[in-house]
Amino acid sequence: MKFFHSLLLVAPLTAGLRLDRQGKVVYDGYKIFRVAPGDDVAAFQAHLESLEAIDLTHNHGHVEEEHFDIAIPPEHLPAYEALNFTSDVLSEDLGADIALEGDLAEYPGLDINAAALPSLSWFTAYHAYADHLTFLKDIQSTFSSNSELITAGKSFEGRDIQGIHLWGSGGKGSKPAIYFNGNVHAREWISSKVVEYLTYQLVANYNNDTTVKGFLDKYDFYILPIVNPDGFVYTQTTNRLWRKNRQTRSGTTAVGTDINRNWPYMWDGEGSSTSPGAAAGDTLENTGIRCRVLPCDQLAAKNGIKLYIDWHSYGQYILTPYGYSCTAASSNQAKQNALASSTATAIAKSYGTRFTSGPICSTLYTAAGGSNDYVTDVNKAEYGWAIELRDTGRNGFTLPANQIMPTGIEIWEGMKYLFANM
Repeated sequence: MKFFHSLLLVAPLTAGLRLDRQGKVVYDGYKIFRVAPGDDVAAFQAHLESLEAIDLTHNHGHVEEEHFDIAIPPEHLPAYEALNFTSDVLSEDLGADIALEGDLAEYPGLDINAAALPSLSWFTAYHAYADHLTFLKDIQSTFSSNSELITAGKSFEGRDIQGIHLWGSGGKGSKPAIYFNGNVHAREWISSKVVEYLTYQLVANYNNDTTVKGFLDKYDFYILPIVNPDGFVYTQTTNRLWRKNRQTRSGTTAVGTDINRNWPYMWDGEGSSTSPGAAAGDTLENTGIRCRVLPCDQLAAKNGIKLYIDWHSYGQYILTPYGYSCTAASSNQAKQNALASSTATAIAKSYGTRFTSGPICSTLYTAAGGSNDYVTDVNKAEYGWAIELRDTGRNGFTLPANQIMPTGIEIWEGMKYLFANM
């Protein structure tokens, strides 16, 4: 995701990065470590800037031992190793991991044997942002009587935040909402692919699977695969590990706001982001998600929101409310936690992938201004979750393309269980 209290030091994303001839950041030779600093967290953090380290994640140790996943540039590896922190190597070469994702593939077109749906080979490679828009248009055209394209406004750089609305026999907007969004964090490419895989399965199976038909007849699905298009494009053209949007602000040279921590509820205080915005809900992307799709909380008032999931990577977590407090509990907290645990069991049936479940704060860390808390308390969603997809750190944000399909398959199994039992 991450909802991190401290996410990335400024230095690694500005000064010190190596560029190729096309101006793209090169991570060849960067080594990724999982570091357990023990009681020396402050001392460890003090070293990161001098090492020009990239702090990828920080697990605060509520469930597992506290640890950091960090990427060290090759020129600073001897200095890091001399510090003698307890650590495991997750990757010998971050640049090689990025290469394993493969080149951005061409759009595969339609499958003439599958009711003109987009080809399933879409889920065997990563693609450019424009191709994601084409995918949505194509899948909507095959389900035109029960779907429409929707737009959650525009991003800071003027790109459409495109999505799709699906419904069943009750007609458009007649049922409680299930609302998914992906790629709020730019580098988490697997999140949009999984959201699109779920969309594909709903559309492809509506007319030939009574269980799937029942899901769409019972709920309206509002799906936004990429809600941070500017950041997403930037990860493909310039810096694969970019996380935030690309918003600039007067009075600072810093670029980007963490859209995920910009929600106007419990926005500041403990657990707030290092880049939450100048004010709560002040990014165009966050405003669009809230006011063009929900819209401005009216969706909740009309038929209610049954389920909201904010899709992320990495870590393999199913996270329930709350992030802003480790003591706050929703009115149905026990039910949410039990259902999350059972959903994790259903996910594991395909490939044995194990997900940890529980409230955000007590499972990971305090996180203010997050989407789950807003949708739970302001929109009164019955279930307000975040799901961190594969893996647990070996590939991290750079999940190889050959894991897209297995990730989609296992999550679809989990969602079928969730839809049937919530």
